[in-house]
Amino acid sequence: MLVQQFLVYLLTAKVASQSQDPNSSNCTRKCGSVSIPYPFGTTADCSLDDPFLITCDQSSSTPTPLLQADNKTVLDISLDGELRISHTTSQDCYDDRGQPTNSSSYSMLQLSHFSISSGRNKFVQLGCDTNADLFGWHLQPDRLTYYIGISSFCISADQVPNKSCNGFGCSEKIISEGGLRAILFNADSMKNHTEVRDFNPCGHAFVVEDKAYNFSFTDLSDFNRKTVPIVLDWAVGDQTCQEAKPGVGFACKAEHSECFDAKNGIGYLCKCSSGFRGNPYLLLGCVGIVAFTFLLHSCSTATNILNCGILLQRHYSVFSAGVTICLLILLVGSVFVYLELKKRKLIAFRKQAFQKNGGILLQQQIAKDKDLVETAKIFTEKELRKATNNFDESMVLGQGGTGTVYRGVLSDNKVVAIKKSKIVDQKPVVQFINEVIVLSQINHRNVVKLLGCCLETQVPLLVYEFVTNGTLSDHLHNESQSCQLSWTIRLRVATETAGALAYLHSATSTPIIHRDVKTTNILLDDNLIAKVSDFGASKLVPLNKTQVTTLVQGTLGYLDPEYFQTSKLTEKSDVYSFGVVLTELLTSKKALSFERPENERNLATHFVSSIREGCLLQILDNSLVNHKNTRQLKEVANLAEECLRVKGEERPTMKEVALELERIRIMDTDPWERDYWPSRIRLLVKKYFSDKRMYF
Repeated sequence: MLVQQFLVYLLTAKVASQSQDPNSSNCTRKCGSVSIPYPFGTTADCSLDDPFLITCDQSSSTPTPLLQADNKTVLDISLDGELRISHTTSQDCYDDRGQPTNSSSYSMLQLSHFSISSGRNKFVQLGCDTNADLFGWHLQPDRLTYYIGISSFCISADQVPNKSCNGFGCSEKIISEGGLRAILFNADSMKNHTEVRDFNPCGHAFVVEDKAYNFSFTDLSDFNRKTVPIVLDWAVGDQTCQEAKPGVGFACKAEHSECFDAKNGIGYLCKCSSGFRGNPYLLLGCVGIVAFTFLLHSCSTATNILNCGILLQRHYSVFSAGVTICLLILLVGSVFVYLELKKRKLIAFRKQAFQKNGGILLQQQIAKDKDLVETAKIFTEKELRKATNNFDESMVLGQGGTGTVYRGVLSDNKVVAIKKSKIVDQKPVVQFINEVIVLSQINHRNVVKLLGCCLETQVPLLVYEFVTNGTLSDHLHNESQSCQLSWTIRLRVATETAGALAYLHSATSTPIIHRDVKTTNILLDDNLIAKVSDFGASKLVPLNKTQVTTLVQGTLGYLDPEYFQTSKLTEKSDVYSFGVVLTELLTSKKALSFERPENERNLATHFVSSIREGCLLQILDNSLVNHKNTRQLKEVANLAEECLRVKGEERPTMKEVALELERIRIMDTDPWERDYWPSRIRLLVKKYFSDKRMYF
């Protein structure tokens, strides 16, 4: 029955296209392996109008379809409003002396009528010493309307994870802007690949269909793709459906067709109504599905294919009720079987994932320690799907390199934050479960509490307490919110954050290095109290060790240069990152910005050089400076400079940083703090008496 339905559908669709296609006997509907459906055509008589003209280039052994208006190779045409073309990549290569070997590293795509599809293409930068920029325009080519800048860095092949485009050797970003008619992109290098040429002599930049390229480590040395596919959006004319319908040239010709405005707001598309299939741009293009054997037999005895189509249309109304009933029975039965099989498969998958992720081990640990029942709760996937409305996009709180955080409401109406990771962590199961137990037992007012986890998914889901007022980064760099953060509040937030990190380093049962301290990982509640969050990159350090060797992970602009060079992670790596946070609090500038001059792009290095040149006040946020807090600002700046020293051994510990910030906070109220002893001597003296449990 299904085979018969399929055959009749193909037959009726062909009838409609042959009987209504303009000059059907003379129209070429294929060029090479590419089908060319109306409104596209190879001549003016066979196409709707000029934007849809396709030239079939016969100069080579394989015919090649070209979009005539822009001379671009066509790879595929869909009646759903999408068109795939081939476009060149940009490359930036250097010889062993660091001299460029190619004349230009720019590539430009300019379209006459159609636009680059939003959400279906991505901008990719490939290379270990490579920056890439993309500029986009809409209908006005003299006005820039869209920009993407991405880069990646690595100094050895060992730093590049294979098949992961995460900023080491490869970076990518989805093109989210709709209606772009022209793009210009290029790749360039800061050091001409002199330090990485043995495994990466070239940098590349290109726009490609989202699913058409996956990074591989070998691409760094041998990326030989000269062209890649790009998805375009096409539509009819430049009017909406409402504007075009009264006109003579309205393109939705089929009787059972509907009109839809193009998603980028320019032009419209036609589609067959529900229950019909075919080409809505042809008069008899939308045909209902009929599946009776005797109709097939009648068609086989018809004098020609056109008479067969007329016969099918005549019988359609008579048997439509019977066909509908048969299809409903078949559909209901198929859906029931499908859902039952899917349910069984899902149960088996959840059970397998639970065991693989250490669920049984965690249950055993909870059974041994009754205190873990509340602090390390095991959630089911069903609970968390219900809490997040099946992980709906409207519930997304934020996205980062390691995953997506959703807002969820549990069955007891408790609001939580649920982290769904992107990267599968290959750490041993026993180590992961131990980390969950340790993190769930952290009880500090300035640390976001881990409430539990779900182990029934491929990558475990972590459930945290929900913090209501966004990130410190939002408050610092959003003009409408930055005014809320006075210097007093900023200093308190810094002190609370330092205290939380010091607690993680020295007061927990197993020392914890956060490894990704930054303003986006510091949350603020309704009272602007700081909460350190996101322990996805954290490492637990055995008590008998001061450092661990691990794959470098973190955020550019905050990353400890010593850790980056040696891969040796210590508590001082968090101290460096916190130093960057202090500079953001003092300057209200982002840690890394390619919109600033080259010598100011990295805030940490610019801040340190400003202090050493005696230009501190010039880099501070002017709105913070007044005669009452100048001394506090200078002391915090000096502390930040100590945290940002290149050698980790020259940086203070997090505990010393927390004590110093607390001292600076109370310097206007504590008589001990109002003298003029050097700050480091005061700190050491105060620490000594504090350790002796003596108070001033």
